[in-house]
Amino acid sequence: MTIPLSFLDLAPVPEGSTIASGISQTVETARQAEQIGLNRYWLAEHHNMPGIASAATSVLLAHIGAKTNRIRIGSGGVMLPNHAPLMVAEQFGTLQALYGDRIDLGLGRAPGTDGATFRALRRQMQDADRFPQDVQELLFFLSHESDVSPVQAFPGAGSNVPVWILGSSLFGATLAAKLGLPYAFASHFAPRMMTQAIAAYREQFEPSAYLDKPYLMLAANLLIADDEATARYHFTSTQQSFVRLRRGGRGQMPKPIDSMDEYWSAPEKSMVEDALSVSFVGSVPRVQTLLKHFIEEHQPDEMIVTANIYDQAARMRSLELVPELGIFDLQS
Repeated sequence: MTIPLSFLDLAPVPEGSTIASGISQTVETARQAEQIGLNRYWLAEHHNMPGIASAATSVLLAHIGAKTNRIRIGSGGVMLPNHAPLMVAEQFGTLQALYGDRIDLGLGRAPGTDGATFRALRRQMQDADRFPQDVQELLFFLSHESDVSPVQAFPGAGSNVPVWILGSSLFGATLAAKLGLPYAFASHFAPRMMTQAIAAYREQFEPSAYLDKPYLMLAANLLIADDEATARYHFTSTQQSFVRLRRGGRGQMPKPIDSMDEYWSAPEKSMVEDALSVSFVGSVPRVQTLLKHFIEEHQPDEMIVTANIYDQAARMRSLELVPELGIFDLQS
């Protein structure tokens, strides 16, 4: 049995490049994902990060929508504490008006940035405490139930854009289960609570107007190349980014390096390998074996993968090799 495969993009801006160039590469990635038959193409909201071009997530999704035809597009996710639910409903209602039933709205509880940037967004850290209420308010604005409300989302009201809960802990899993919504777990960078979150979501799920049974998507890093060494080489861009982030640094997506041992300390290596443990990096046969085992063990309904690296040609080659895995339901 095969399952759908989707792609999560951080719209990376390579070292020495421009944001415009990074966005151009993001369009190329989305079109490649569509060409090989992936189910969804999602963008993630981050702020104050020069190596990521998807801060204005809904704006960039509108651009991606105009450059693609079939693939579902959406957020993975919009960090709801940064926004008023009404405005998110209006933005994604506009996307739905433009591109029909291709739109997904994934929601995260984390601010996706640092405290200083959060204040620049005119938000407060405690705004995240209202996440469950804000999700329900957003669902209301996207539904026909708001027809009698003095405040409605135009566009947005009655659009019923599918809402997902994203998370890396039991909080998001139990909220998605309580509301009867699909759930995506961020195992590509925070896998520690994955098994417990999966169990909590499935055991506590309550059928709703949105879903009659749980729908689970798991995230992973995926980088396929023609040989093991090439894949590991390009993946050092991802590893360096994690080290730099933990060191409190910023910058564009770094070039790959021949060896990480000269770059990271032993504690940093341990931290990164733990964070990136759900990564499938290598040749087609190796990745196929590892992914099969992962899917058999955790039984996701769908996988979503990311390849946040410097080299665009390597990212395109990785996507090009996905059909050779033979384990995903790719749309023709």
